[in-house]
Amino acid sequence: MAEDSEAEKTEPASERRLQQAREEGDVPRSREVATFTVLMAAGAGLYIFGATMARQLSATLASGLRLTREQVFDMDVLGTRILADVVQVLITFLPLGLAVMLVAIASPVLVGGWLFTAKGFMPKFGKLNPINGITNMVSKNALVELVKAIIKTIIVGAVAYMVVMRYKDAIFGLVSEPAHEGYQHMLDMLAMSFLILVGALGFIALIDAPYQMWHYANKMKMTRQEMIQESKESDGNPQIKGKIRQMQREMARRRMMQDVPTADVVVTNPTHYAVALKYADGSKGAPKVVAKGTDAVAAKIRELAKEHRVAILEAPALARALHKHSDIGDEIPQRLYAAVAEVLAYVYQLRAYRPGGRYPDRPTKLDVPADMDPNTAPPKP
Repeated sequence: MAEDSEAEKTEPASERRLQQAREEGDVPRSREVATFTVLMAAGAGLYIFGATMARQLSATLASGLRLTREQVFDMDVLGTRILADVVQVLITFLPLGLAVMLVAIASPVLVGGWLFTAKGFMPKFGKLNPINGITNMVSKNALVELVKAIIKTIIVGAVAYMVVMRYKDAIFGLVSEPAHEGYQHMLDMLAMSFLILVGALGFIALIDAPYQMWHYANKMKMTRQEMIQESKESDGNPQIKGKIRQMQREMARRRMMQDVPTADVVVTNPTHYAVALKYADGSKGAPKVVAKGTDAVAAKIRELAKEHRVAILEAPALARALHKHSDIGDEIPQRLYAAVAEVLAYVYQLRAYRPGGRYPDRPTKLDVPADMDPNTAPPKP
């Protein structure tokens, strides 16, 4: 079942999944890189502080051996001297220890980046489950770790064997050399052996780091179902989103209908389109569309217009052009200024009409560009 589950994970991990994993303390890590950097820090520290440490240790050892006969048998004095020497040794190793500790703390940044989370210290009781433990022991990852350990052991063992074979004659010759020269030769051999060992571990780390990144990316992959579920959680269920959009449309429609009574004129098709226009007296802008719609919505706009005594003008081409090329709350297109100006002039004349006077003529030939009317506009290439 686990293999089937892994096989289904074909989608790269999303940013949300990676962020959740980081919050849980799950990031790619390479123990080989950490080991290599710590050994490099130790080697660099010995190179920098080695001579000073050797002198301090030599002085501490010499001081510890300068005891009179009475001091040797005085337990109080002897205990005090031993404690002082131990403290001095610790102080001697302190710079090297601090350097190695800082590198050990910072080395994880090289693979996976810096991360500190309290969740990493929380106990995970699932790890106490023996079934899970047995499953992890026989997992593919455990097999890979076993192969890595074997390869690392072989490489380190081979390096150690080559070092011994290279220096075996020099090692046996140390007993015949003067103490000072033998000590120096021994340090040289240890330093060279250390460099070879660190180089071998660096080679292992160079292979392990990209593998750990690849393994982590593969482990964090998601199934299509997980992607769909996360999308629902992040963006909302599509059905709920559809209902929300429907509610938003209904609210916008209600607001639009509330503005119809404030319009100056409603231009109609006469049945399929209706566009309500408003022009504020003294405004420097163009007339605005306060409501528009087709079919049932258009019928509702006409009904409200009649109820509130808003002028209704049948102008099919203008109604279609306004509906297509303008949005609610926007000013009308500039190319329709002339046609709308004639309509508003007619409306103002209607308002000014008094019984006994000349009734205004309804505009019949409005200047509506043919390419703005959906019924006459040429098809797009």
